[in-house]
Formats: sequence, structure tokens, C-alpha cells
Amino acid sequence: MLFSDEDNRLLIVEDAFLLKGFLLGNGQALISALDEVVEQSPFRYMVTPGGYGMSVAMTNCGPWGWVTDHKGYRYQKSDPVTNKPWPEMPTIFIELARKAAEMAGFYHFSPDACLINRYSVGAKLSLHQDKDEMDFSQPIVSFSLGLPATFDFGGLTREAPKTALLLEHGDVVVWGGESRLNYHGVRSIKAGCHPVLGEFRINITFRRCQ
Repeated sequence: MLFSDEDNRLLIVEDAFLLKGFLLGNGQALISALDEVVEQSPFRYMVTPGGYGMSVAMTNCGPWGWVTDHKGYRYQKSDPVTNKPWPEMPTIFIELARKAAEMAGFYHFSPDACLINRYSVGAKLSLHQDKDEMDFSQPIVSFSLGLPATFDFGGLTREAPKTALLLEHGDVVVWGGESRLNYHGVRSIKAGCHPVLGEFRINITFRRCQ
């Protein structure tokens, strides 16, 4: 791993970066924009195709939203809870996602899907690949707000060695190119209380799905 004190970029593996504190200074604006999204499309606990309830509450914004139910994993244009289009992706979300992508060397990022995950204490996300998208040419940009989390970033197989990263409020992870389909996951969130988000971690992830 390489770390530069000048720009706070941590190279995880080829084409994958941790941007420490990238969002700091924009936290309140991000949370205000998030509140507007959640007011239109509230958090909900989705169910996997196998019938298991997810421990992470989810919602979406942007043209496309990621959903899971007995029919499978997919992107769709409407919220299955409200039967309305997903809320518009806030401008500040798009601007910061593009800037983060550029800092990681990915230019002209144009996300059309934004998945928002809310982790309570004990919630986790199993090791997985992001492969429901039709377009793998653009990176994934992932914001972290609230409680810290341990993020495991692996390789192209589930058994590949993993790097454990501590993600704190304001951190961003960007991966694409050679690492676009690398396995990754989030370990169980430990008890704590963030001064703004309380006993929650918010993860905002941007993708190009179409």
C-alpha cells in the first residue's frame, strides 16, 4: 500500500483507492440532501431472493435504484414501496462523487444509480461483487458517514486475500478498472454514537448501471 500525506490517498490495490476525510466540510450539506431523499423514499429492509431479510436498511435516488426480492437482484426506475420514480440524485452527491472519481484517476464519471445503506449496530454486508450493472467501464464511488466500519476489500475470487480498511466519517472508497469486480464487504458495525448520525452508519454508493 502507498500513502501520500499530501492528498490523503491510500492505494488499496490496482485501481482502488481510499480517500481519507474527502467529505469533511461537506457533511451537513450531504445529510440535509440525504434527509430530502429519505423523506420521499424511506429506508426499508429488503429481502434476498432466498427469502432472507437484510440487516442493512436501504433506499435509492437517481434514475435507477437497486432492489432485491424473491424475483432477484436488479435495477429498476421506480420505488417498489411508493410506486413512484426514485428521488432525484442531489447535486451535491453528483459533484462530490465525480470529484472523488477524478482524484482516483477516473474521469467523466456519470452515475445513474445511487444506493443508500443505513447500518445500525450489528448490521453487516457479506462479501460480494457488484455485478448487477450492465456497464463495468465506470468506477464505483462509496461515501461513508457516521459510525466507523471495517471494510474488507478482496480480489476477483471470494477466497482471494482481503485488505481490512477502517472507514470513518468523511471517507470515500473508489474502485474500478482492474478492480471493478473485486469482492468486498462490511463487517458488523460496533456499538457507538456519532455526534450527528447517532447509532448509525450511512453508506452512499454511486454506480453506472446502464
